[in-house]
Amino acid sequence: MDINKGRICKKCLIRDMMDKDAFFKDLQEMIDNIKPERKAGSAEYERRLSVCKECDYLAEGMCRACGCYVELRAAVGANKCSYDKW
Repeated sequence: MDINKGRICKKCLIRDMMDKDAFFKDLQEMIDNIKPERKAGSAEYERRLSVCKECDYLAEGMCRACGCYVELRAAVGANKCSYDKW
């Protein structure tokens, strides 16, 4: 008899497997490593984040509607909000 059958792992998220500081450090490194020609300008990046900060879907740095990390999504110039907010 498999006692785990039908059970869902509750430790499968990256943030659950590493400490929060390390997770956000890795996220910032990803943003820093985006090629400059692909990045949104500083003013545009901050504008996008200010829109996200007012959005009801924002939770712990993630968009609860589409699942993206808003800081990473906002950093790429060609990206758009899935809900046309920016």
